[in-house]
Amino acid sequence: MSLKGKTAVITGSNSGIGLGVAHELARAGADVVINSFTDTPEDHALADAIAKEHGVSVRYIQADMSKPDQCRALIEQAGTCDILVNNAGIQHVAPIDEFPIEKWDAIIAINLSSAFHTTAAALPMMREAGWGRVINIASAHGLTASPFKSAYIAAKHGVVGLSKTTALETAREPITCNAICPGYVLTPLVEAQIPDTAKKYEMSEEEVTQKVILERQPSKEFATVEQIGGTAVFLCSDAAAQITGTTISVDGGWTAL
Repeated sequence: MSLKGKTAVITGSNSGIGLGVAHELARAGADVVINSFTDTPEDHALADAIAKEHGVSVRYIQADMSKPDQCRALIEQAGTCDILVNNAGIQHVAPIDEFPIEKWDAIIAINLSSAFHTTAAALPMMREAGWGRVINIASAHGLTASPFKSAYIAAKHGVVGLSKTTALETAREPITCNAICPGYVLTPLVEAQIPDTAKKYEMSEEEVTQKVILERQPSKEFATVEQIGGTAVFLCSDAAAQITGTTISVDGGWTAL
């Protein structure tokens, strides 16, 4: 399929899953806006590299997803937004009674509230264009839970609920909204943690990957950023025009347990 003529805005997309999604949407022909809270020459060079690789227009726009006004300004500066991918997120692990208040507030702001603000700004553009796709990157933890991740899990459950409400409000329009729920994905951040985790458990890297990191992922394989991006491309296709208000798990069977 071709997304030529469409513009995709992806939050938190200068690395990891967001960058993978940006590449796959660009590969399908969409013009792309990538984003993070930094504003460095490397960020803009990354946009140029994606553009050169896929032959589409790619811009980098700085915006801090913890700040509502900047979330909305990102969409406004993009000028048009046919495809919105809400991907920005952070994590912190601690018991509830020890969870730092500022970490809770930041995780809820970046992982959940930012998706509300960008969606609110993008929907009028989609309605004017007569077509739109909102894709929220939730998590297996948007459907299930683990201890010590209260803010992340609350936020991701909220993202799933927000996706359903957005879908219902746009159900009579050519706009869909869905949540992708990845399990463990092999991002550079995760890959960098494997050696230290292996040392901590006194295991080989292969053993710690299978027995510790992927303990809850029945396939015992990481999902890839390309697979998450490919799922996003599918949700933009005509084949997915009647898929709205639901979750698509890319988790190696995690939520089937």
